[in-house]
Amino acid sequence: MLSGTWVPHLAAQQVWLLAASGLIGLSLGDLALFTAYVRIGPRLAMLLMTTAPLLVALLGWGFLGERLGAWGWLGMALTLGGVAWVVLERPAESRDARHRAHRLSGIVLGVVAAACQAIGSLLSKAGIGHGWLPPEAQLAPQTASLVRMFFAALGVLPLAAWLVLRARRATLRAVRPPGTRRWGYFFTLCGSLVGPYLGVWASLEAFHRTSLGIAQTLCSLPPVLFLPLAVWVYKERVTPRAVWGALVAVVGTALLFVRAG
Repeated sequence: MLSGTWVPHLAAQQVWLLAASGLIGLSLGDLALFTAYVRIGPRLAMLLMTTAPLLVALLGWGFLGERLGAWGWLGMALTLGGVAWVVLERPAESRDARHRAHRLSGIVLGVVAAACQAIGSLLSKAGIGHGWLPPEAQLAPQTASLVRMFFAALGVLPLAAWLVLRARRATLRAVRPPGTRRWGYFFTLCGSLVGPYLGVWASLEAFHRTSLGIAQTLCSLPPVLFLPLAVWVYKERVTPRAVWGALVAVVGTALLFVRAG
């Protein structure tokens, strides 16, 4: 049984772990991901995020003792192969050197976002108490999500303020259609409720109830789910290579399930 002097010390460690998770996984990770959205589009950026389960499984194996079997390693190879197959496809506009540099920086930011998400996932699970605390001392996922969000907001506010100040002159000179700002606020509000609130809460529940690799695998389905939206909403031309690459990458992450059997 935990003593009265030991519990506050453990709680402080949990807060620090969740704070680091929020700063790395949400503040830095989302900033890199959203910038990648702008530079290479949401479809390719989300495909790069399928490497996050691979990184999560490696971190869980190294730090939490979650073993990875032969099927898991095969899944990692398929994931990397599917992502590389799509990333190495050269679009017609890539002949321009400026566009190539823009695309390369977007790909790098997508990989950084995946790494931040993987590290944030590991820190979240450790912050809940898995691997070093008895079940009665572990935090509820809802509480962990609140702590994580609080520190993520603290981390992103100064950066957001700096970006707003830097872009103010350009924003004042820009000509926007009437109502654009209101619609932007509306979609941002909807996105924050669905993604950072409901999505993070659900992901922490998954981290709490199963292994990191499995939970993160389920979180890696957006590249496939987004393909119809890329065609219908964004009018993007999706090649067969892009479709098959996304499917191979997601199948690769799904093979990580085998290691839990």
